[in-house]
Amino acid sequence: MMYIRKTVQIKANIIPFKVPIAIGIGIGVLLFLPFFAQALTVETCQEKARANYPMVKQYNLIEQTADYNLSNANKGYLPQLTLSAKGTLQSEAITITVAGNKMAQDKDQYQAVLEASQVIWDGGVIKAQKQINSAGSEIEKQKLEVDLFALNERVNQLFFGILLLNEQAKQNELLQNELLVNYNRVSDYVQNGVANQADIDAIKVEQLNAIQRETELKSTSISYCIMLSTLTGLVINDTTELSMPIINFSLLNDTTNHRPEIGLFEAQNKLYESQKSLLNAGNLPKIGLFAQAGVGKPGLNMLSNALSDFYIGGVRLSWNISGYYTQKNNINKLEINKKTVDIQKETFLFNTDLKTKQQQTEIEKLQTIISNDDEIIRLRGNIKNSATAKVENGTLAVSELIREINAENLARQVKSLHEIQLIMSVYQLKNNINH
Repeated sequence: MMYIRKTVQIKANIIPFKVPIAIGIGIGVLLFLPFFAQALTVETCQEKARANYPMVKQYNLIEQTADYNLSNANKGYLPQLTLSAKGTLQSEAITITVAGNKMAQDKDQYQAVLEASQVIWDGGVIKAQKQINSAGSEIEKQKLEVDLFALNERVNQLFFGILLLNEQAKQNELLQNELLVNYNRVSDYVQNGVANQADIDAIKVEQLNAIQRETELKSTSISYCIMLSTLTGLVINDTTELSMPIINFSLLNDTTNHRPEIGLFEAQNKLYESQKSLLNAGNLPKIGLFAQAGVGKPGLNMLSNALSDFYIGGVRLSWNISGYYTQKNNINKLEINKKTVDIQKETFLFNTDLKTKQQQTEIEKLQTIISNDDEIIRLRGNIKNSATAKVENGTLAVSELIREINAENLARQVKSLHEIQLIMSVYQLKNNINH
């Protein structure tokens, strides 16, 4: 029975392993392979970094605080209870003489009163307070969104940095293989008298340089993996397969800005509008019902010195007219604050639009450069092959061949660099407008 051997890498903690699949039952097993064969994408890293960031826990706290504030504001519609008590000693008291009978109040008086009041119309104060609480909560959320959004740039730098290091490691491996082939070839030349020991030593030096470069690349890659693991909470190491993004450049034609900072500016202006509503509502008359029940000496009968209970009920109108003295100035201050936010928003949009244009130009430049990289590599390969033939014929020094080998390797590295730079530039543009 024939077996097919598959190498599968698991996302996050990716461990290579072999899966034998019998031809007869292979279809059933293959149905499950897509769930395990997915490489780690930059979008996944961004989502995980956001979920793993400690500050994200503030979301629940902000929402809970908003609920408490809203609940407190709504309680303004409930009857308000006030309990008061007093005892006084007067220097004089009311004295009345009727038909020769003298009636006088005691100079010591006591009273305890429980009052219940119910708002009928408050001019919109409670409504405005609820709007202010909601706007304040939205500002806190948008500030948090801005902070969390900044994680994307950090993730992108680490993710694409690892991809670039991996590509450089591949080119370094090709270079080492090329140098090994030429080392063996030059060793034969030495035996045939075409080259000498110095030529072998020159290639050996280049081999050692390549090995040192491999160590540097591996060490830097491990460092980047550790930092990306810390950000995302995933297990990422040098065996983790990272997915090279496939860019659809047509999506970049829409450069509408969706950054969270815009939401923050809008939430700030909404807060100032709510504060303006509260100012206007605070200067309107208030109407409510009230009822008092109490016990006092005297009670409602001012001439009775006996302890008696009483009650009072009615409608109350209150109007703090003095609030109009400063209303205009306070509203003008809020308008200035709104204009300040509008200027900040305009400045932000201007800067991001300028950066977008710069990034679009950079993308176009890299696309043009990459279109020439393959031709440069091809020509460098031809030059290297020609140098190899000349060395075999004894018409070119081995040092010149080494130079051409390094030149071809550099051209391949430059192409890899340009390709990663192009993808990074696209993601920088996407991040700049939150596409």
